[in-house]
Formats: sequence, structure tokens, C-alpha cells
Amino acid sequence: MNVHTVSTQPFSDQKPGTSGLRKQVPVFQQRHYLENFIQAIFNSLEDYQGKTLVLGGDGRYYNRTAIQTILKMAVANGVGRVLVGRGGILSTPAASCIIRKTRAFGGIILSASHNPGGPEGDFGVKFNTSNGGPAPEKVTSAIFEASKTIQGYKILEAPDIDLDTLLITQLNETTVEVIDPVADYADLMQSLFDFDRIRDVLTSGNFRLCMDPLHAVTGPYAHFLLEERLGAAPGSVQNGTPLEDFGGGHPDPNLVYAHDLVELMFGDNAPDFGAASDGDGDRNMVLGRKFFVTPSDSLAVLAANAHLVPGYKDGLAGVARSMPTSAAVDRVAEKLGINCYETPTGWKFFGNLLDAGQATLCGEESFGTGSNHVREKDGLWAILFWLNILAVRQQSVEDIVRDHWQTYGRNYYSRHDYEGIDSANANQLMEGLRSQLARLPGQQLGNYEVDYADDFNYTDPVDGSVSKNQGIRIGFTDGSRIVFRLSGTGTQGATLRLYLESYEPDSSQHGADPQDALAEFIALAEEVAQIRQYTGMNAPTVIT
Repeated sequence: MNVHTVSTQPFSDQKPGTSGLRKQVPVFQQRHYLENFIQAIFNSLEDYQGKTLVLGGDGRYYNRTAIQTILKMAVANGVGRVLVGRGGILSTPAASCIIRKTRAFGGIILSASHNPGGPEGDFGVKFNTSNGGPAPEKVTSAIFEASKTIQGYKILEAPDIDLDTLLITQLNETTVEVIDPVADYADLMQSLFDFDRIRDVLTSGNFRLCMDPLHAVTGPYAHFLLEERLGAAPGSVQNGTPLEDFGGGHPDPNLVYAHDLVELMFGDNAPDFGAASDGDGDRNMVLGRKFFVTPSDSLAVLAANAHLVPGYKDGLAGVARSMPTSAAVDRVAEKLGINCYETPTGWKFFGNLLDAGQATLCGEESFGTGSNHVREKDGLWAILFWLNILAVRQQSVEDIVRDHWQTYGRNYYSRHDYEGIDSANANQLMEGLRSQLARLPGQQLGNYEVDYADDFNYTDPVDGSVSKNQGIRIGFTDGSRIVFRLSGTGTQGATLRLYLESYEPDSSQHGADPQDALAEFIALAEEVAQIRQYTGMNAPTVIT
């Protein structure tokens, strides 16, 4: 089979963001566009020939087509072995698991995570390095530089591979294996959690759960682990078949987009436990009966109860959270006597801490939680963690969270998203905020005195690298915060994310609705940033 070198010219827009290169499907379908970016990945790497590459995606539209192209390019570029998930399927945490288990030089994950799919939807390509985690900035920068000077790409002339059958085949000097996408990940989960104890609860007849993968990649994993291996009643996993357009839905596990699950969990005769995951399986939402657990609280509860779970019974080395995530886990870390690290948004920032053994659990307010078992956030792992805690404590989700607040206080918290706004206006809003930072400390805003105001900078404690301008923070003397940040995960316009947090130590005040408890901070944010003026919106698109 012949290898061809196809002449090409660079595209100017192939700079990877926080989670790889994300564009709308028609952009990737442009002639040479996907091929250029894949070749840029290979051109930026060293010493990968003859080694193993992991390949798979979330099943969204264009996934299969892209995999066939990447397989042929991997062969042409001298990769020794390619492990590809059956059906082109691999959740992001499962890909990380397999990269680590097989000691692959890396993996190419095809996903736009929680973004919509379909012919006019979004698509993405992300390279993960040999530790199983997202490529750090020095690697993504090298890929971008390679994309700007590319003159051609290598590709094998060969028929497509049958992706739906487990097989091993040889293409020139490359071995291609179509593997079970679930098996290795399922074994890892069983090594971490007390499956016998969880099974006893799920088969007791006194406990019902509903898991909604939103027609995305977690479906096969949830069916196997929850229903087959752990004995949950058939039908406990709903919307579990991955679809190219996610059934016309938005695969983002929050109170707005997982509306069917939310309606079920807040309705009459609700199940005891509800959960959802996103497009590529790395995010999670957890619900009790008529009770929503914020991602920030979820991370704190997992950290406080980790000793109840076999994989973490010996204690945590440390915890880490993204800067916009609430400080709830900080209070747990303080009580446990361990470090709590505050990082920029983006899972890649946790990688060094995990590799260095400085952190065990990590979390982001954007419904992402994970640990040192892989180098990605992991939605189904978080759900199993919760089930293990529920099985040991024999309490409801709500009771466990309220007990936690009783011990640590409650961090009232909310995120307001303003999606699809004009990019120039969004940047003007942020520049307007930056121009105020120097004079805000010491000022009185409403009933609160400003303690600090800055554009968050992070110095990595492991390698000393510095990341600047990671979000604007306005902190008050009572510990409350307002944070403004532009998202890097969308493909159209800009998304302004507004984060609001207020700490309440008095347990008699823990029953308020977060939007009511945070009402004054919402008004202050509008006043300081002039959100309506710059976004043209009277209200957020999404509130979580």
C-alpha cells in the first residue's frame, strides 16, 4: 500500500484552545483542514515512530470519517501501533486510562466535549500526551507553530478499516487494533470502588437511580458498569445510545440542558439518585431527590468522604480546584491538613500536580471532577464515587450535603453564562474591568468592602511556568467573590462566564435559594462590568 505526500497550504485558524482545536463541522470538512492539523501534531512531536497511539472519540457527527483519515495518516507517519475504540468510540477518561495502561506516546481524542453535534454542530481534535492528560501549552504551541508552516501531509492509500468488529490488522508496518472501548476502563473502576457494597444497594429494591448520558459517549460505559456489573434495574440508564447529533440535544450535564433528568428528579416519586454526563464523558451532574449538588460542593463532599472509598482510604496527598470553583474544598483541605491548589481553568493545569503526587482529587465548577487514576476529569468515576459514599453512609444525597454544610459552612455559589455574544464587545467588557482593578481595593461596593481585585496569574508549583490573565477576580473582606472570565471552549462568538460566591457559616441560613443569597452580588457584577450594555442581554443564557 502506497504512502502519498499531499501538497497543502497552512490555515491561519488552527491554534488549539484549552481542550484542543474546536470548530464547526463544515470547517473541518474543508479540503485538507483536518489533515493539516493532524500532520501538524506529528510534525511537532519527536521519537514517536514505532510506538503506540490511542485513537477514538465521542461518536458525534464526522467522528468515523475523521478516524479513517487519522488511521491512514498515522500509518504514513510511522506509528507502530494504533489502538482505536470499536465504533470509533472512546470516552475521554477511557482514552486517558488506555494511554497510561499501554504506555502509548499519546492519544488523539475526537470530541467537542459538551458542545452540540450534528452536520452543522461542533467537532474537535485534542492530543493527549503520554501521561494520559491534555497536551500542555508548550505542546499545543508547538502544534500551532507547525500548522503555520505546513507544506504537505502524509497519508496511506488504503481501504477503510472495519471499526465495528474487534480485530487486529496490519497496514504496512503499523498494527491497527480495534479494541473494546469499555473493558480497561471498567477494570480500573472496579479497582477503585467497593463494587460489592454498591451492588448490594442497587439490588436491594429500596434504591432507584437514573443515569442520563444524553445520547453521548458514556452510554455504553454506564450500561455495562451500572446495569450489567452492578445490577441496577434495566432502564436505569436512559438515553444511553450514542447518536451523531446527541438526539438533537445539547450534551452538557447541567440544570438547563439535562432538563428531562431534572424534571424527573424534582417530580413526584423521584429516584434516590440522578446523574448525567456530557458529550465525551468527562463531566458529571449529581442530583438527589429534589436536590441539586453543585460541582463545587460535590468536589468538597468527595474530598471529605474519600476515606470511605477503597481507592482513597489511605488519604489524599492534596486537592486542587480551578480558580472560579468555590472555596468549599479549601475548607475540607484545611481540616484534613493537606494542601489545596488554585489553578487556572483547564484540566491540563492539574496534570503536573497529579504527576508530582501533590494532589489526589481535582475539580472544576464546570461539572468536571477527577483524581490521579487518569489525567482527565471523569464523569462516570464521580458518579461511582458518590454511589460508594451513599452505600457506606446509608443516607440520602441531600442529607450528606446538608451534614457537610453543618460541618464546614455553605458556600453559596452560581455561574451565569452569557453565550454567543459579540467577541469585540466581550473583550471591551473585560478591558473595562481591567481598567478598574487598581482602584477597587478598599472601595465599598454595596454592603461589601473590596479586599482585592486582580487578573488571576498562576505560577505552577512543579515546573515554575507562569499563566497570566486567567480571569478577573473581585474579592471582598468577608470571603465573597465575583469572577469574570471569557470561555475558550465555544466555536461561535464569545461566552462570558460570571461566577458568584458567598460563604455562610451559620447553619440556620443554609436553606436559601442560591440566586436569592447571591442577589446583591449579581447586581454588583452588573454595575461594575455593565453586562447588559456589552452583551445586549437582560439575563444569562444559562444559570447553574
